[in-house]
Amino acid sequence: MSSPARAGTGGVRSRRSAIDVAVVGTADAASEAVLRALLTAAARGHAAPGEPGTESRIGTVVAVDTERPTVGGVEFRLADPADPALVKALAGVHAAAYVAASTDLEQDLALGTRPRRERNLRRAQTVITAAAAAGVRHLVVVTGAQVYGALPDNPVPLADDAPLRAPADEGQVGDLMDVEQLVAVARDVHPGLRLTVVRPAALVGDGVDTVTTRHFEAPRLLTVRGADAAWQFCHVDDLGSAVAVVVARGVEGAVSVGAPGHLTQGDLERLTGMRQVELSLNAAMGTADRLHRVGVLPAPASDLAFVAFPWAVSSETLLGRGWVPVHDNETCLGVLLDAIRGSHAVAARRLDRKDAALGAASAAVALVGTAAIMRRRRKKGVTG
Repeated sequence: MSSPARAGTGGVRSRRSAIDVAVVGTADAASEAVLRALLTAAARGHAAPGEPGTESRIGTVVAVDTERPTVGGVEFRLADPADPALVKALAGVHAAAYVAASTDLEQDLALGTRPRRERNLRRAQTVITAAAAAGVRHLVVVTGAQVYGALPDNPVPLADDAPLRAPADEGQVGDLMDVEQLVAVARDVHPGLRLTVVRPAALVGDGVDTVTTRHFEAPRLLTVRGADAAWQFCHVDDLGSAVAVVVARGVEGAVSVGAPGHLTQGDLERLTGMRQVELSLNAAMGTADRLHRVGVLPAPASDLAFVAFPWAVSSETLLGRGWVPVHDNETCLGVLLDAIRGSHAVAARRLDRKDAALGAASAAVALVGTAAIMRRRRKKGVTG
């Protein structure tokens, strides 16, 4: 193993030995943020403020993928995260991190639902198996706080050990639920491998493209009548520093990561300057289901719950271990809005810029009009 990666010479060294860390799959914004955070931790000799000796020093930072990452200062090892040969690329590392949460919606849409699910599960299973076979001591898998589910009776915030109540459907949240299940099984199958699941709130940052970020590309904010949303975000840089803390301090189990507190729907409208379109839950879900079935809406109707009901998290475990988030929710929202400037989407389907103004308005009217027709049909007792 090469000498530890250094971005500087300052910092207090821990009394514990250095651990070399691999990040598997580095082409996405979140994984790049994890690489940067680990490099920063390696440079200063520790991952976060705390009592001396309570953490391991980060040593060499290894990037494993089919292409070299844009982040400099790391050791690069060529390997496909979905190929069992990955085990060779993980030889000699003490810990590994893998981001299962997707931040490239355009790529996912182009791939299609079934191939996307197969790819995501194949990669997660390969990473877990290869880590165990290579003798990695600690594997950190990043999923998402969506796995807790968005429900009217959710406490605000959700505890790290709250039950996972998201629907295991064909959407991306269903992918994450399956990855969580793989991790749960791996705890029994690979007892020598310590496993940690990190569950971030809605991710924001340069290069992040998700159903949540596209919610803000629409001409108006969709709201559900009578619902009480709690909006919480997580900057990819804060996710990166959280993973660094998990690795350096050997945090096990499941932890959540999010900006402190949350924003209300009123806060959202005030900060964005956007007006709302309000529908009943039945109208919104019925319309979304129909649009999804004909291919207009990329996410299943169940995903509407994540813009209607609360799923804010506490980050209690990591805060107690010294993790300090840099970005608050208002700042994260500003980052999101800057990132999507000039993009327009309706029902999470991005529109061409030249047709954006007319297209977005027309699609929004069609969405609301469809809901109104559905309401009238229900009153008359007409179904279908």
